[in-house]
Amino acid sequence: MTLSRTGFPGTGTLAAGMLLVAGLGFGTAGVAADINNGGRLYSLHCAGCHGATGVPTMVGAPDFKRSQVLMRPDAQLALSLKRGRGAMPAYLGIMNERELLDVVAYLRTLS
Repeated sequence: MTLSRTGFPGTGTLAAGMLLVAGLGFGTAGVAADINNGGRLYSLHCAGCHGATGVPTMVGAPDFKRSQVLMRPDAQLALSLKRGRGAMPAYLGIMNERELLDVVAYLRTLS
């Protein structure tokens, strides 16, 4: 049996989780997210519907004070921001991958 670069059994390739993240365009592993930048971006793009403190002001918007929404991995949350959903616009082209992860890090401070 060979070990992948992540130390998991495999055939010398990255583990499936790393492939998922890389496939989404989030290849910035190892760089800490900037919570302050995430807060700035949240205030600019998200607070109008999700509220300044994470309690939504728009019906149907997730309540970030109730951390169930935030139980997903960072890459999944960032992909949701990137693609948009329902009334929420897609932020692909508005925020880059690093900024999306900054927003996710900030969201985790709201719960």
